[in-house]
Amino acid sequence: MSERLRMQSQTLFAALLLVTALAANAQEDISVSASEFVHRYEAALATQQWEVVSPLIHENASVIFSNGTAHKGKVAVRAAYERNFAAIKNDTYAMTNVHWLLDTSDTAAYMFDFTWSGVINGQAAQGAGRGTAVLVRENGSWQLLAEHLGPMPPR
Repeated sequence: MSERLRMQSQTLFAALLLVTALAANAQEDISVSASEFVHRYEAALATQQWEVVSPLIHENASVIFSNGTAHKGKVAVRAAYERNFAAIKNDTYAMTNVHWLLDTSDTAAYMFDFTWSGVINGQAAQGAGRGTAVLVRENGSWQLLAEHLGPMPPR
C-alpha cells in the first residue's frame, strides 16, 4: 500500500471514529473530559473537513495563528481553517506537552506544543510552535472558545 493511500485510510478511519463519537447524544458528551476534547480536536483537524471540526468550535470562537492573523467568530474561524485545509495537502498536526491551567466542570484552559507538516504548492513544509487554548462546555459538549498559536522560543 502506498504511503499516500495509507495516510488517507488513517485519516478516513480517524474521521469515522470522530463522527461516531460526535453523533453520540449530549448526555454522553457530559462525561467527556476536557483532555478527551484535545484528542477529538486533533482527530477532527486531521480530516481537513470543516463539517467534522465545526461541532468542536464555539460560535464566539477566536483563533490567532502563529503568523499573527486573528479570526474572530465561528464564520471567520471557518474561513481560516478551510483556507488552511485547501492550501496544505497531506496535513498532519499534533499537540504535545499539554499543560492544564484550569479544568472545571464548564471551563478549561491549557498550554501545548504543536507540530505540523504537509505539502504546500507541491513542496514539503513543516512547522512547530506553542499555543494556549480555552474551552467551554456548551449544551453538554466541550467547545474551543479561544486558541492562540505562536512560535517556539529561540534555542
